[in-house]
Amino acid sequence: MRGDEHQVATADGVRLHAVRFGRGSHAVIVPNAIYMQDDLKSLTANHSVIFYDLRNRGRSDAVNDRTKLERGVHHDVDDLEAVRQHFSLSSFSVVAHSYTGAVAALYAMKHPTYLERFVQIGPPPPDMNAPIAPELQFVDATSREVFAQLQELAPQAGSANPIELCRRSWTILRPLYVGNPAHASRLSHWGFCENSNERNMLVHWNQNTLPSLQSLKLTANDFAKARMPALVIHGTRDRSAPYGGGREWARRLPNARLLTIDGAGHVPYIEAPEVTLAAIETFLAGDWPGEAVAVAD
Repeated sequence: MRGDEHQVATADGVRLHAVRFGRGSHAVIVPNAIYMQDDLKSLTANHSVIFYDLRNRGRSDAVNDRTKLERGVHHDVDDLEAVRQHFSLSSFSVVAHSYTGAVAALYAMKHPTYLERFVQIGPPPPDMNAPIAPELQFVDATSREVFAQLQELAPQAGSANPIELCRRSWTILRPLYVGNPAHASRLSHWGFCENSNERNMLVHWNQNTLPSLQSLKLTANDFAKARMPALVIHGTRDRSAPYGGGREWARRLPNARLLTIDGAGHVPYIEAPEVTLAAIETFLAGDWPGEAVAVAD
């Protein structure tokens, strides 16, 4: 099934690439289309699903004006609202992976009227400066090996073909995102090195997105605004975003539950798709997955 392609105009003139599948009564928005569209395509069987690329990412506009990037995650929150407005949605749900899980939560706090419910898959902690107990994070020899190999590759950055360098970098990085390094081949489609936005995404991440996440100072009043149901899905062997961060979102959001995927890394929807995708479908249909639990203080 082919989707309808759209160009979504943001308030500051950036165009976001979006693809809509289906015309069901329940709308679901999924950020980061270039990575998520194929992996979450099963959602299109039961929902009207809109996948879109973030600003300066994927097939959205490349942005060279620093003023249109420097707010980092807060630009992304406003862009999610632009997507809602473009498709004239009075209500919708969000399924968000990695740092876009924080985007979904911040949107829920800023625009609670429109959001029915949201899913966070492997989100970073709500407070990235707060310590996380060692048993709630996962660092192993794979992490150390990946970063050592990237360091060896770094001197070639100025001379190598940028597409080839990107491909080599992603070959090294893939084991970092799966709980079992033997599953790294399941991410062979990740990288999209022919896309210049994706080749250059680390610059935007390091200069704008990561600092904006690190600067978040969310209060109890902020969390209280997001009263809609929230499902947090997190793998216990996530090397990119610690499992303890997912637990903290589930603890602090007023109507959230945590689904733990034992042994999975940063992409449980790829490593454990049957469990993860079934849980998402159950949640979007209005019920809590049976294995999802509330997290007490």
